[in-house]
Parts: sequence; C-alpha cells; structure tokens
Amino acid sequence: MARAINAGLRRALERDPKVVLMGEDIGPLGGVFRVTDGLQKDFGPERVVDTPLAESGIVGTAIGLAMAGYRPVCEIQFDGFIFPAYDQITAQLAKLTYRSQGDLSMPVVIRVPFGGGIGAVEHHSESPEALFAHTPGLRVVSPSTAADAYTMIQQAIASPDPVLFFEPKSRYWDKGEVDLDADVDLTESGLTTGLHAARTVREGTDVTTVGYGPTVKTLLKAADVAAQEGHSLEVIDLRSISPLDFDAVAASVERTGRLVVVHEAPVFLGAGAEIAARITERCFYSLEAPVLRVGGFHTPYPANTHEEEYLPNLDRVLDAVDRVLAY
Repeated sequence: MARAINAGLRRALERDPKVVLMGEDIGPLGGVFRVTDGLQKDFGPERVVDTPLAESGIVGTAIGLAMAGYRPVCEIQFDGFIFPAYDQITAQLAKLTYRSQGDLSMPVVIRVPFGGGIGAVEHHSESPEALFAHTPGLRVVSPSTAADAYTMIQQAIASPDPVLFFEPKSRYWDKGEVDLDADVDLTESGLTTGLHAARTVREGTDVTTVGYGPTVKTLLKAADVAAQEGHSLEVIDLRSISPLDFDAVAASVERTGRLVVVHEAPVFLGAGAEIAARITERCFYSLEAPVLRVGGFHTPYPANTHEEEYLPNLDRVLDAVDRVLAY
C-alpha cells in the first residue's frame, strides 16, 4: 500500500504542476513510512517540501497555497500529531469555500497515517477520523487495499474540496495487485462513484459487516471463520466516512437483516454510531437484530503492550456476529 500511494502521488505530480507535497521529513528521508521515497529527488525541493515540525503551520501554509491556485498535499507524520492543526482544519480549511459563497476553492489533501497495530508509543496509534467527519466541509476517506490507495489518492488530489486521507499504517506493507496503467476517473462523477462509493468485497446472506481502512482485513478473516461454522457474512468496505454510502449498506441489510459495524476508533460517538442510527431508521422493518458496534474502548489509546486487548480483533468481531445471530 505504501508504494501504491507513492505511485499515485507521482502520477498526480506528473499530471499537474500545481500539485505540491508538504510535510516533515518527506524529502530525502521519504517520510517515516517511506511513502514519499524518491519524490523530492525527481520533482525537486520546491514541489516536495520538507517543512518545520509545525502542523498548524503546514496546514495554514497549504490554505494560502490553495487560495493561490495550488493543490497542496500535506503529510501529518502520525495521527496523534494532527491536533495542533485541528483549528486550521476545522475553523478555516473546512469553512472557507462556504464562507466565500463558493468563490474560494480549497483543494487541499491531508494525509494521515492512522490506527494501531504497530506497537508504537503514545500519540502514534490514534483514530481521530470521526472528529473530522463531524465537521461539515471536509471529505474523509480511508483505503483498505493497495489498488484503492493508488486510485483514491489521485481522486482526493483532484477534489475541489479538502480531503482528510486516512492511511491505515498497519496495512502499509500489505501487498495487492495494482494496475498502474489504468485510467483514473478524476471527474466529479469519479469522486462520487469512486472516491466515496462503498465496495462489497465479499458477498453473504446472514450478516452484513461493515468497516474501513485497517478493519476490512479483520472482517474478511472473520468471514472465513464464520463460513467454517456455517454462517455467511457479507463484508462491505466503506472507503469513505464522509460522505457515507448509506445506500450500499442499506441494500445489504435489507437482504441479511443484521449489521455489525467495526472500526478501531472508540465506539462512543464514533462513525459506527451514525451508521447504526441511519440504518435503524431506514431498515427498521428489515432488521432481525439490533445493529452492533465493535471498536476501541472509551479510553486513551493504551500502551503498546495492551493494544491487542484494545483493538477490534477477530474474537470480538465473531462474538458480535454470534450475538446478532442469536436474536
């Protein structure tokens, strides 16, 4: 996935001279996860900019560049480091197009490695996506595969609106087939049907399971185990958290009658809560059981020695499946 994002960034830099990458150590080092490896060498320090350690300054500068007609792509080194830029993102970036009645476009992408599972220290394994999905004016997406990462980063950069691009760091090394020669639809239609469309990655008949980013792989493993026990799980990769593809989820739930939503972020007031509420409203007469959510607990992210107990693992997902099937 890391190399796929690199390839997608490279295509965007080649396609549009107004695309500029910005972030801490993204130049000669290639970023902490080497996602930008080789890009400064090929495109120069004025297109791939090593910035000071100042997230608010990075995003604030990106806003000014967007006003001047550029398409900045900011890298935040780790999820927990985004909070110094929270005011710039939610009070300025998200609102300037609305505030200017459409006169100002804010084509800014903020790349955020997020989630746990790598044994990191404090502030390196958080999942703050719901904070930004709750903010009107921001698109929030997260790929789960290398192929999606390659296309979605290009579509995010083409978006006229600001995009929070959450990259599941525990999946950076997962491999998958990527067609580097495929034409990526960068039109508004492509954003709707590509960047923000959910994808059914496994069909099933008994329970709909929904996730995004790092949890999709866990759901596929759960579907394999459930199949051995005689249960058929449908797995939907949301891909986009704002806007949410409720139509795809509702269509599945109307067939299965059951829904389990999984994300690494705390369950309390997380994206799963909105999905549960909307699907309960839309599919009330189709549901055979309450919508269940599996995710992080309402605590700060724990020390790495305890993260296996915190993250929604295979056993916790299968337990939720058993509970909805028991109704």
